[in-house]
Amino acid sequence: MAQTTDTPTPPGKQMLSEQVYAHLRDAIMRGDHAPGDALKPQDLAKEQGVSLAVVREALVRVVGEGLADRLPNRGFAVPAFSDRRWQEIAEARRTIEPVVLRMSVERGDVDWEARVRAAHHRLTRTPAYVPEEGEHYSGAWSEAHRVFHRTLLEGCGNPVLLETFDRMWTASELARRWSAQRAPGRDGVGEHRQLEEAALARDADTAAAVLVQHLTLTAAALTD
Repeated sequence: MAQTTDTPTPPGKQMLSEQVYAHLRDAIMRGDHAPGDALKPQDLAKEQGVSLAVVREALVRVVGEGLADRLPNRGFAVPAFSDRRWQEIAEARRTIEPVVLRMSVERGDVDWEARVRAAHHRLTRTPAYVPEEGEHYSGAWSEAHRVFHRTLLEGCGNPVLLETFDRMWTASELARRWSAQRAPGRDGVGEHRQLEEAALARDADTAAAVLVQHLTLTAAALTD
């Protein structure tokens, strides 16, 4: 009986695709490509010195994360600055994350409390801006921010819900960075402190309400 096997991606091509993907993802996050800008595979291939196939594979990954759009008969582009798009993402997060946070507050153990405190401490001690990264949040701060929010929810003990959070977070990351530029006076430090305090006080109602307000302010900053 004949056997069929999937042809594996050559290691060299896979490594190149990973490099191009990381470069493209970082460039979009830094704002090197403005909202609505076309992402032309030919130009990217020439810039990176790789084949079109490698670039297309990287672009498909970026599209899958919500950081680019694939337009019918028009190639790829950075998401346009559409209030509706980001409001829909924010609505999904406001619907799901407070519910998961309630579960986390109710189920989390002492180890979870320690991780929340440690994640918040790292967030407060990490510079939000560094000169070499310009006007955008630093990469280190962005990662500390993600870890803090995810740690708050990890007490729920449900990996499926956490995977859902991971997907929504990535999709909303670009919007959050744009929001940060348009609302520089926002007291994010105070909002995060309130989240930590309510969670560790085991006050699920307050924690959920603070999180809803936190996410609402991000969405509002994009439409003001």
